[in-house]
Amino acid sequence: MKNGRHRTTFVWIALLTGLAPLTAARADEPVRASEQMVVAANPHATEAGIAILRAGGNAVDAAIAVQLVLSLVEPQSSGIGGGAFMLYLEQPESAAEPAAVTVYSGRETAPAAAGPDMFQLEGGGSYLSLAYGGLPVGVPGVMRMLEVAHADHGRLPWAELFGPAIALAENGFEISPRLYFLLDRAARTAAAEEFRNHYFDAEGNAYSTGHRLVNEEYAETLRLLAAEGAEPMYTGSLARQIVDRVRDNEIGEGYMTLEDLAAYRPEKLDALCSPYRQWRVCGPHLPSSGGITVQQMLGLVERFDLGALRDDPVTSIHLFAEAGRLSFADRNLYMADPEFVDVPVAALLDPSYVRQRSALIGPARAMRNVVAGEPIPAAASNFSPSPVSELAGTSHFSIVDRFGGAVSMTSSVQGAFGSQLMVGGFILNNQLTDFAFEPVIDGRLVANRPAGGKRPLSSMSPSMVFDDEQRLRLIVGSPGGTRIISFVAQAIVGVLDWDMNIQDAVAAPHFLSRGDELELEQGTDVVAHAGALTALGHEVDIGGLNSGLHGIVIDYTDDGRVISGGVDPRREGVALGD
Repeated sequence: MKNGRHRTTFVWIALLTGLAPLTAARADEPVRASEQMVVAANPHATEAGIAILRAGGNAVDAAIAVQLVLSLVEPQSSGIGGGAFMLYLEQPESAAEPAAVTVYSGRETAPAAAGPDMFQLEGGGSYLSLAYGGLPVGVPGVMRMLEVAHADHGRLPWAELFGPAIALAENGFEISPRLYFLLDRAARTAAAEEFRNHYFDAEGNAYSTGHRLVNEEYAETLRLLAAEGAEPMYTGSLARQIVDRVRDNEIGEGYMTLEDLAAYRPEKLDALCSPYRQWRVCGPHLPSSGGITVQQMLGLVERFDLGALRDDPVTSIHLFAEAGRLSFADRNLYMADPEFVDVPVAALLDPSYVRQRSALIGPARAMRNVVAGEPIPAAASNFSPSPVSELAGTSHFSIVDRFGGAVSMTSSVQGAFGSQLMVGGFILNNQLTDFAFEPVIDGRLVANRPAGGKRPLSSMSPSMVFDDEQRLRLIVGSPGGTRIISFVAQAIVGVLDWDMNIQDAVAAPHFLSRGDELELEQGTDVVAHAGALTALGHEVDIGGLNSGLHGIVIDYTDDGRVISGGVDPRREGVALGD
């Protein structure tokens, strides 16, 4: 076994250092290919994904390799100690059939002992007092999810997909500027022993950009998972380590048990899809609010000729912001884990309801006192608002393979570096902070309140768009907390309505509204319109809007496909294709 492990590592070192010349995205143009492409938030992850595709793997195989590497090189955002939503496109046998899009949900669950008052500390307490340690750790779902997806669709052997991450963990990688920036920011709150020991020097300073970081413990974890599948994380040695660390650490005790891990099951569903003009937009189901809310936002602006308004930025921003306000009012009131709450999903996306809500948008004046609608009679009396509290600790990648398959996957550990707790060389999530901290408001139960076995509401919005001939046109997603929804909707409008190439669409200045404020991205051209938008009645806020949009557009010609990849310049990703 030992010799076999070393041989696998050697093979992947050779592959990753001897690839054919790679085409990497610049900030001003998309990368183009004809067969296959990977777009991810870190060059190491993208290289691992394209190596798997070149070895004969498909999009699911590549997604596994990408996620395993991101867990190592982008630990602030995602990893095997967190959760994810993945859309997978399987090429239909007949061109006349609709594309079959499956959602694999690896969202974390609350331990059985969790209750509605779990974040109600005596004497109150700041977010920081709740965000770290064992209390906010949900049962991680990404590895179980990927195992199920691979069993359904994988082409290469499971163990082979671990090679790139094992090689990189053993030989080390250079800390990137973004990782250093976030570690430096985390230095004052770095309380977990393994976290401090791994990412900080003896004086408590974050290892600087360019420092080569080796993670042999993570390599050993990957060897175990490669050999035995995801089972060790849920019933084996890793499961015991996870429970021990959650329940006994320097910060605070959590509720997780071995029974919670053993009981975890990912979900597999047909994608949630809605028409938008001549296209079909697909996304995830609850407990991600992203699928419903992105599609509702698009439905709200559909009656406006956005193409004709491309050169009228003030009106375009105004309409988009108003759609965001309406859709977030519904999101915050109704949405939660559907296993625990009766969410009127079909009614929220019903065309007649969306038209009724869209009629509230006036082209020349911002609405006042936006509230949730009533998609079904008396629905608004059922729940109280869920606070918009989700933080940004997330990553998205998009993949197209040569076999006609594709993946759009968003994964997360929640806040930057999750709970800070580490087991087996990887970060454990703090995803339970996505629950509403207040379980009761004005005497009424909040939909997204914590409960044992419940999955917290998410905003992850991995999306796919299909043309009127059922062909895949666009893959896109982003990190960004609750802003993910607007980032993704804006990118979709950019490609479909404004005829932007994918690089321009993901790099475009952001504007959005999740409530009373209209947010404009500082340092960009949209700030010049703040005065005009204020005159329309908007409460304008200018600040950083740090997305991480990674998308792929496919055009079809007589000679075949033209695949274009776009990389958000706000992050460190690259697009690679053949």
